[in-house]
Amino acid sequence: MTEPSGSTVIVGLTGQTGAGKSTVSRVFVEQGFSLIDADRIAREVVEPGSPCLDELFEYFGSTIRGENNSLNRRALASIVFTDAHKLEVLNSIIHPYITEEIFRRINQFAQEGHILILLDAPTLFESKASDFCDLIISVLADPEIRRDRIIVRDHLTEEAALQRMQAQLPEEFFAKHSDYIIRNNADLTKLTALAEEVADKVKAYYQQKHQ
Repeated sequence: MTEPSGSTVIVGLTGQTGAGKSTVSRVFVEQGFSLIDADRIAREVVEPGSPCLDELFEYFGSTIRGENNSLNRRALASIVFTDAHKLEVLNSIIHPYITEEIFRRINQFAQEGHILILLDAPTLFESKASDFCDLIISVLADPEIRRDRIIVRDHLTEEAALQRMQAQLPEEFFAKHSDYIIRNNADLTKLTALAEEVADKVKAYYQQKHQ
């Protein structure tokens, strides 16, 4: 695979579930960043008939098979978010497919002359897609706030929400491995302002890098 052009800045956006990453991603797009949505790619690589989905069926069995040979996401989630080993297996199967497609899109954007590329990836570190990034931004929030947001957003029980939270990397990891931290314990207005501030810093980084 060809390395991305040195004239681009690739910004990895990740963080804790329920912290508000989607809102930050939207702000960055409004600020002129070209978006690569790893969540969307993750859905695409497991479409019916895909090699990735065939591998998942082979390992997890008919329990995760939905209508028309689709992936039953809720069934898969109930398995992997209660079993750390099976979550690790899931990641080992799906991440190479996601990473390959991310790399392809980065190169496509670079060849088309896009300068600021935002890679929105919940599993940025786990998939090793962080290796592609010049800068990394993590969105964090207090556990109780995230729990309540997840329950409302995904219509989950408190137990299921906590299982998803516990399956992620700890806050200390994000803090240690990120260039910028956006903490979202307030309202949307505050989060938007913080995201715009960091977007401006990234643009300044690009200008300094390519003076």
